[in-house]
Amino acid sequence: MFSIENEYLSVTIRPGGAELTSLYNKNAGLEYMWNGDPSFWAKTSPVLFPIVGSLKKDLVYFADKPYQLGRHGFAREMDFMVTDQTNLSITFTLTSSEATLTKFPFPFCFDIEYSITKDQLRVTYKVMNTGNESMYFSVGGHPAFKVPLIPGSDYTDHYLEFNKTENAGRWPISKDGLIETDTVAFFNNTRLMPLSKE
Repeated sequence: MFSIENEYLSVTIRPGGAELTSLYNKNAGLEYMWNGDPSFWAKTSPVLFPIVGSLKKDLVYFADKPYQLGRHGFAREMDFMVTDQTNLSITFTLTSSEATLTKFPFPFCFDIEYSITKDQLRVTYKVMNTGNESMYFSVGGHPAFKVPLIPGSDYTDHYLEFNKTENAGRWPISKDGLIETDTVAFFNNTRLMPLSKE
């Protein structure tokens, strides 16, 4: 495990998958991350790369050759190297290898930087194509927050707030686990997303 911290936050990341495991607010005495209980879901914040979601039959074709690539890709299951660290930031790096090239036919270098400023954590993904062909990929985070945060509060007392007003649809997932072709209205000139079990 690796940690960065200041007077406001303590952040812990595991090199396996460069996965955030703890985001603790010292002043409020609050842990924001799900505890990773394996009887429900053993992850806390897996990184999704080089795909987000599933492929039909877990296959992608490039230059007429099939490649087997499982749900959410392979980065979350791989060990990252720490390539830079200070008290307030840490960078993890994953580079392509013979093993990754059998699943994803592109050479790459993937950096994830965790940095804290006051009471804010910033996560930055940097994907570099180190080959000569155009590289097709997607990248994303899958953080699991501990909700409700405060004992006695309810799930619906919480919301996500974005830094700007959003207008966007939601891409539904089909019964086969694939992205549908049409969006469903979701954000309509708002920066808040109230939480509900639905």
